[in-house]
Parts: sequence; structure tokens; C-alpha cells
Amino acid sequence: MAAVEPPPFARELLRWRTARRVSQLELASRAGTTQRYVSFIERGRSVPGRAVVLRLAESLELTLRERNALLLAAGYAPAYAESPLAAAELGPVREALDGILEGHLPYPAVVAGPRGELVAANAALEVLTEGAAAALLEPPVSLLRLALHPRGMAPRVVNLGAWGRHIVESLRARAVRSPDPELDALAAELRGYLPPYAPDDDDYLGFAVPLRLRCAEGELRLLTTLTSFATAVDVTLAELHLEAFLPADAESARILRARANDEGVRR
Repeated sequence: MAAVEPPPFARELLRWRTARRVSQLELASRAGTTQRYVSFIERGRSVPGRAVVLRLAESLELTLRERNALLLAAGYAPAYAESPLAAAELGPVREALDGILEGHLPYPAVVAGPRGELVAANAALEVLTEGAAAALLEPPVSLLRLALHPRGMAPRVVNLGAWGRHIVESLRARAVRSPDPELDALAAELRGYLPPYAPDDDDYLGFAVPLRLRCAEGELRLLTTLTSFATAVDVTLAELHLEAFLPADAESARILRARANDEGVRR
């Protein structure tokens, strides 16, 4: 007898469970069902309802985009909207982001999309982009490529090896957790811009990898923080993150404040 091919949802559920390294028993426990039922679903012997699909997707910690895809595989409509950032319903979000970016001055801050594309930034971004090739600053701007490209920030990054590996490894980890051929290709490209690894390149403050960036006034030592919308129910909003740069020492803070004051005088 010919083997019966499991339906698309069954294959997708098994693929994600395997990728997350979660047993049927653990997934069943998280989703509030039984191992027997999960086994029946993966073998195509049971067809779960929409609510069960959502519980399974949440239990596997899928992104909103991945949850929508799993729903489609099961034959259901997506549960989460994907609104353009310019949409009226996201107006309060845009205002909040603009306020955060402005409030972070005189330090740089950016809002980026899922693959590091620039969405918005404050005026202090100039300290990161100065000297970069015009082609790298044409929309859509890839902040990750700008950071490591030899015609971008790379010639001014003192600790390019350590800081660059941190960026690439973070990107690779995201690609492993949420497979995406574009992320894989970007990680491979960025890795090619880094110098060969040398143990002496490791540069830590004891708790984080700083960005050591040359500028006209001296050397900046900056830390980065990432903020996302943890309770978002819109795909676009869920995929945004705010990256804020903070001075790691008093001299870096002084330089950035002075640059902001000079900019204000020129205006």
C-alpha cells in the first residue's frame, strides 16, 4: 500500500516542533492538550480547530507572521493584521516612536524592521553615517550592512572583529529560530566583511560588547539596547525594534552632547 502524505499543516507542525526541539509531550503540556492528540495531528489523523492551531503556534513561540502562516497551512484565515506603518490605526505608534527617538537625543537611536532596514531615526544618527558611501544611504537603508561594510562604518570601528561578530552571531541566531533565506544570505555577506578572528580582538566592558567608533572629536564607546513591542498583535508592529545607543563613558557622553549643541547653533 502507498504511504499517505500528511497534510500541509501536519508537516508544518512537525517541522516547527523539531526545529524548536520540543517533544510531543512537552508541546501538548504547553498547549493544554494530550500527547496522543498532537501525535494524531502530525500524522494527519486529526484536524485541529482554529483555536488549537493558535495555541500550538503560541506554545512553539512562533512570531505573528509564522502563526499566520501556520493558520493558512491548516486552512484558516490569518489571525493577525499586517498594517502599513503609515496606516491611520498605527498613528499612535508612530507618535510614540517619534517621541522616544527625540527624547533619546543627544544620543543616536533608530527604529529598524525585521531584517535591519532603517524605518526611522533621530538627528544623532549622523555620527554613525558620516563618511559612508552614498549608495549605502539610499533607501531602503540596511543598518546591518551600513555597520560592517568597508564603505560604511567599518573603517571607523576600532573593534570591528569583536563588535562585528556580535552582530553576525545575533543575526545567525535569529535565522536559526525563524528560518529565512534572506537572513541567511545577509549573515553570510556580513561575515565576509569581518577580519579573521583573533582572541586579542575580544573587547568587553565586563558585561557587554561596546561599539568603539572613531569620529572627528575622538573615540566614542557606545552600548546598544534593543526594545520591541512585546504585546503587539499586528505583524508590522511586532517586527519593529528600537535600537538606542548609550555612552559607555563620560567622554563619549561629552562628545555627543557637544555635537548636538554645535548642530543646534548651526541651525
